[in-house]
Amino acid sequence: MRLFYRKIGEGPPLIILHGLFGSSDNWLTIAKKISTSFTVYLPDQRNHGLSPHDEIHNYDSMSNDLYELITELDLRKFFLAGHSMGGKTAMKFAMKWPEMIQGLMIADISPFGDEKNKAQAYNEYYEILKSIIDTDVSKAASRTDADKLLAERIPSGKVRSLILKNLQRDENKKFFWKLNAWALLNNLDKIVEGLPSTQQITGFPVIFLKGEYSEYLLKEDYNAITRLFPAAEIRVIKKAGHWFHSDNPEAASQALLDMLDT
Repeated sequence: MRLFYRKIGEGPPLIILHGLFGSSDNWLTIAKKISTSFTVYLPDQRNHGLSPHDEIHNYDSMSNDLYELITELDLRKFFLAGHSMGGKTAMKFAMKWPEMIQGLMIADISPFGDEKNKAQAYNEYYEILKSIIDTDVSKAASRTDADKLLAERIPSGKVRSLILKNLQRDENKKFFWKLNAWALLNNLDKIVEGLPSTQQITGFPVIFLKGEYSEYLLKEDYNAITRLFPAAEIRVIKKAGHWFHSDNPEAASQALLDMLDT
């Protein structure tokens, strides 16, 4: 699948993958901060943003999409970062093509599937996706109106702000959702699943970032993570939750820059 992407900056190539419900816009502010150190590529993953829709949505397909993009860009070796779902895509890619990775940063997600957390994440994402599907934004005259419609189902302003980035107007100036909510809902079990692997992945620096207030990356997973990625360094981003790239963009930017020095 040919992905839409944004490109900014100059220097060694860095690809940053957004999470579920996100798009290339999510990391644009950080990309600008580090644009003198990296050439940053920000793709929209399948069923998100301006990339194509498809009924298949799993980490095999998303890592293959990334490989297709890398082939299009003619990249031989590059830095790779991913947040949440994008982090799992990045890890899947590193498992399949480790020789192409110069450095890896995984933002607030574990490669493993804790059953309790999987169930919690599934239920949370299910409610959000159902809210998107059930909210007819074509009736909204403005983004404020769309926010009010969505607030009936999603009380968190931060979550709504993320979701509303998926609004777009058609040729009749009517709002519609860019992301393919039905495909994401139908593949939700694959999105929350872990990435079992017995192989050791070495040869490049690896940084895992955990939001201090987030439970997406468990301390119980740390030992298993270092067995999978022996070079892994695990950092806690203070005063930040799961979306710490917006809570603490300075720390996220610094972690990306640190890959150049390791």
